[in-house]
Order: sequence, then structure tokens, then C-alpha cells
Amino acid sequence: MTVEEAIKGRRSIRKFKKDEIPRDLLEEILETASWAPSWGNTQPWEFYILTGKPLDEFREKNQEKMVNGEPFSSDVPMQEDWPEHMGRRYGEMGKILMTSMSIKRRDREARSKIYQNMATLFDAPCLIVACMSRDIRVEYGMFDIGLIMQNICLSAYEKGIGSCIMAVAIGYPELLREILFIPQDRLIIIGAALGYPDKDSPINNFERTRAPLTEFVKFPAL
Repeated sequence: MTVEEAIKGRRSIRKFKKDEIPRDLLEEILETASWAPSWGNTQPWEFYILTGKPLDEFREKNQEKMVNGEPFSSDVPMQEDWPEHMGRRYGEMGKILMTSMSIKRRDREARSKIYQNMATLFDAPCLIVACMSRDIRVEYGMFDIGLIMQNICLSAYEKGIGSCIMAVAIGYPELLREILFIPQDRLIIIGAALGYPDKDSPINNFERTRAPLTEFVKFPAL
């Protein structure tokens, strides 16, 4: 598998099989990912791995909070308002997801089920929670964590394991701290669900799009 094949082939998985990922394989993925670049090789990331019964507990409580409408209180504020062109892409993505599952706009029950599936991480057997010290400048620390998270997803893909980076996984940080014993002096940045993808599910097979280079790349006049 080439780097290009991994980058273009990896996609966000929204329906996983419940098969457990062997611990040695998880460690191999994380060891490979650890070669990500970071500012001055500081490697500011810390990861907490949630599987088994503790993960089941998290799913249940996370779903309960989301269904009851409890607002997110993530350590890193979530984006609410987007520039027009980005908001349009966001909306189009939602339409594509619903269409792939043959869910109509007015079918509130089916849409609610998708929302609940998000809360339970689409049945993924593993959640990786990325954290960093509160002593680190957030902007640079998050940049470095983004780099290693991409490495995790690509390394997992190369080994046949799917991933989905999920803000809803860290919307209630105190719940994660309770289950994973994450200290208060650590910022909870983002979560990534990992597992073997259900390759037959339509939600894992819809056609994806990207903006053309002319939309986001500028070459200065020579």
C-alpha cells in the first residue's frame, strides 16, 4: 500500500463490527503513529485507550446525556458557526449521510437513531482519547495532536482497521475523567473510534468529494 493509497482510501467509518482489536495490534498502530512530527520533537500527546466493559459504560452514559439534550462542555470549545462555504459543505455532508441510509428528511425517528449511534461510537470496540498537559500552549499542542491522530488513522487503515475521529466522544470530559481516571491537569482534545469496518453498510460506501485545488491553493504571480 502506497502513502497515496492510504490517504485516499482511509475514510470515516460509521458502522463497525464488534470484533475486538488485539492489544498487540493497537500497540503496533500507536508505535508507528508516534513517529509523527512535533514542535522541537516535544511529543506533547498522551493517549487513553477505552475498550471492553469500561467502554460499554461510557457508551451508555454518553448516549443518555446526548438523548437528554445535555449540552456539550468539552475542554476545547466546539465550532458552532462556519464561514458560508464551509457551512454549505457541512450541510451537504449531512444530506449525503442520510441519503446513503435511505433516511428521508422528515423521518425524525430514523434521524434520532443515527444521532444515538454517534453517541455509542457506531459500535466501535475501541476509543482512543487524545490529551495533553494544560501547561502547553493549546494552538501548538493541538497541531501536533492532529498530526499524530492522522498517523493513527492511516496506520490503522493499512492494517485493515477503520477509524472515525469524533468530537461527540469528548463532549462530556468529566465522564471520560471518571471512567479513565484522566487528571484535571490534562486537556481532553479529541477521540478516535477504531474497529473493523462493516464493509457492506451503505454508510461506509457513499461517494466522497473534495474541493478542487483552485478553491484553496494560491500560487503567487511570478
